[in-house]
Amino acid sequence: MYSLPAGAEAVVFDCDGLLVNTEACWTVAETAIFAAHGHPFGPEQKALVIGRTVEAAGEAMAQYFGRPDAGAEIAAELLERVRKELSRGAAALPGAAELVRACRAAVPVAVASNSPRELLDVALWSAGLADCFTHSFAADEVRSPKPAPELYRTACAALGAAPERSVAFEDSATGIASARAAGLYVAVVPSLPGADLDHDWLGGSLADPELLDWAKGLGRETGA
Repeated sequence: MYSLPAGAEAVVFDCDGLLVNTEACWTVAETAIFAAHGHPFGPEQKALVIGRTVEAAGEAMAQYFGRPDAGAEIAAELLERVRKELSRGAAALPGAAELVRACRAAVPVAVASNSPRELLDVALWSAGLADCFTHSFAADEVRSPKPAPELYRTACAALGAAPERSVAFEDSATGIASARAAGLYVAVVPSLPGADLDHDWLGGSLADPELLDWAKGLGRETGA
């Protein structure tokens, strides 16, 4: 567990599939689009789009369907379908609220999401987590979203924390690449079982007792 620094200055969380069970909404939408183009949707196809922005997911699907010029059209359909699914609500994932509150009691926290602001706000509100964060950053608010480091660097700057003394919580390779490029430690709870992901800590759930113990110890030590 102590591969994560006890002296962390800030904690930055991804949202989709990490704090909030929105991946089910995205999967319903993605499955429908793949089916409309005559393709099944399973783990291999999910790996192509998970963690990406709406625009990047649209481009990836367009390439997969052999329609490279249709990225914007497919992205627009994806956004509309996800919007519809999210309107039905999405729950916080196990341990998310407890971990966020434990971290927030000791250090500044933020959300850095590859979703657009519209979907990020709905997800956090639906899961009862909106009041937990005074800082959140969405893909459409930066020039270069994940896997570029800008979202995480922006979050750390807003929190007054050095990236190399901050911790990111992620669930996908795209998000991990972003956090690593920004210089953060990375704790990972994979959305796709069996994925081989870079990490400083790896677990099956945010409800892991080790994580809560680590969070409750934040601010008690000055060394990493």
